[in-house]
Amino acid sequence: MRTFGNRCNAAILLLTLALGISVGAAAAEPLRLVALGDSLTQGYGLPAEDGFVPQLETWLQAQGMDVAVINAGVSGDTTAGGLARMDWTLAEPVDAMLVTLGGNDLLRGMNPAASHENLDRILARLEQEGIPAMLAGLPAPGNYGPEFQRAFERMYIDLAAKYDVALYPNFMQPLTDKADAGTSFVDLMQDDHIHPNAEGVALIVQGIGPEILAFLEMLADGGS
Repeated sequence: MRTFGNRCNAAILLLTLALGISVGAAAAEPLRLVALGDSLTQGYGLPAEDGFVPQLETWLQAQGMDVAVINAGVSGDTTAGGLARMDWTLAEPVDAMLVTLGGNDLLRGMNPAASHENLDRILARLEQEGIPAMLAGLPAPGNYGPEFQRAFERMYIDLAAKYDVALYPNFMQPLTDKADAGTSFVDLMQDDHIHPNAEGVALIVQGIGPEILAFLEMLADGGS
């Protein structure tokens, strides 16, 4: 009987340890940040490790953030494209989402009202699903006229306020700042002069990284 009792105690101990390891492993899973965007997010024209998502993940982890950044960037995608693939994007667990769409809408001169509606529906879906979001905007050039420029730039501000989400106003701002400081803008871009090279992406990450880190730290602390 004593042997049987000892075996039972040993079995219970092993089961308890196994459950403890299982619970600990679940608790240690990193936050899953999905980056929903276009070629700027996807890493067009760059080796995989030099793209925005890998560089951002490396930067965040270097700051001590336990996070996995998921690349949901599709080259050429518009806000309409991002909206159309929301079901696919949310098929896997998502703890938070960075929305970086609008560049291709801008390049194609699409009506800002349509872009606004698409982003509105994306953020509404995230709110419905209880997924915290951060929005990254872009400035509009003046060649489409001042009314277009105002409408395009205001949509990010208005939607961030409507859904109470964090806003990083200009995804490309660090490149502009570097150029203003004397570095040639061309030296930070690929040959197409549209997409940043690895050095340019690193600057973008250094600019937006602290904002994303603060956003994720708030989530890790139980905020929303």
